[in-house]
Amino acid sequence: MSAAVTATDEVVPLLSELIRINTSNPTHPERPAAEWVAEKLAEAGIEATVLESEPGRASAIARISGSNPDRKPLLIHGHLDVVPADAAEWSVDPFAGEVRDGYLWGRGAVDMKDMDAMTLAVIREWARTGTKPDRDIVLAFVADEEAGGKYGSHWLVDNHPDYFADCTEAISEVGGYSMTIRPDLRLYLIQTAEKGIAWLRLRAENRPGHGSMIHPDNAVTELARAVTRIGEYQFPVHLTPTMREFLTRIAAVTGLPIDPDDPEAALRYFGNAARMLGATLRNTANPTMLQAGYKANVIPSRAEATIDCRFLPGYEDELYETIDRLIGEHISRETITADTAVETAFEGEIVDAMAAAIKAEDSAGVLVPYPMSGGTDAKSFSLLGIRNFGFSPLLLPPELDFTALFHGIDERVPVSALEFGVRVLDRFLKAC
Repeated sequence: MSAAVTATDEVVPLLSELIRINTSNPTHPERPAAEWVAEKLAEAGIEATVLESEPGRASAIARISGSNPDRKPLLIHGHLDVVPADAAEWSVDPFAGEVRDGYLWGRGAVDMKDMDAMTLAVIREWARTGTKPDRDIVLAFVADEEAGGKYGSHWLVDNHPDYFADCTEAISEVGGYSMTIRPDLRLYLIQTAEKGIAWLRLRAENRPGHGSMIHPDNAVTELARAVTRIGEYQFPVHLTPTMREFLTRIAAVTGLPIDPDDPEAALRYFGNAARMLGATLRNTANPTMLQAGYKANVIPSRAEATIDCRFLPGYEDELYETIDRLIGEHISRETITADTAVETAFEGEIVDAMAAAIKAEDSAGVLVPYPMSGGTDAKSFSLLGIRNFGFSPLLLPPELDFTALFHGIDERVPVSALEFGVRVLDRFLKAC
């Protein structure tokens, strides 16, 4: 008689299959992936509902019944879409789901089809073994996170809140991964806050003319000055509650001379992670796109720029007031995408369950909260009063520059980290 298939057996094949379903946003809609998820759950006897916000823009929702009806459900949400990948830039086919050198390679391997696969692997094993959690678990595999969730989590919250309305807590991406300090100490960063989003379009309009003539009223020049002022501006430092607790806990467990009141000086201790952590000390505004003109010898009447702005919890007004001051009187702005900042306290039974699950699999593991510079679907689900935590557990090699793999070339995740992740998730979900 063959041995029963376990979650650790399944997680790599599941992730490989899911990576092979190209869900690059916006060119490859998520419906094939949502149907694949529903099929994998159906094989385990779990019914999933596939919902479309627009043709092809699909999410899959399911609910696992717990044994204690008095407890509020936990939400696990993961997005199915990925950012595009240029195969010419990669060492492997980004949509082949190839295993090489102890890693599983492909677009979505860390953002965030790894968590989707780990969740499916655990739930499918539970179904095979008859395991029931204490509380209900709601699963949401959603569309469009990489473009702000308009066709995914935001649409679900606006149009189908009943699927999530009784959930009190949620776990998802960009947290629970390890940072090795020394052989006997690994920090597992749990995301409890993230910056808000304000993607802005700036527009300068002026008289068009012939490129060979003197033309002081030039829309391109006017816009370029505004974009330069924004790109060179540095916002003031603000220490949020999450960042203060992060620095305080790091100082306590490592003994490093970190002063929470001097957070910029502390960045030197965090290696590659300093890029992301440094961005959570202040608002940011980065020019990302420019568009103007249609012919070399024509001065255009209009020039436009796109600015990716991110604001700390509580500092949205500062962002907009600063941008308006920097662009001046002759530049207009409009909002392309806006979304809220999120922050929750690092406390409660759910945090205790995370810590216990990590400790059981890694005796050197210590949890610390941290704020993230980017955004996730937590923004949408927080609108329903759900507390959100980034907890996709991975034990990573110390030399791996993990944060650079998000949206990066040669995105990959260690096979051993995936196997570690399903063991931790299994323990956590049984205990939380």
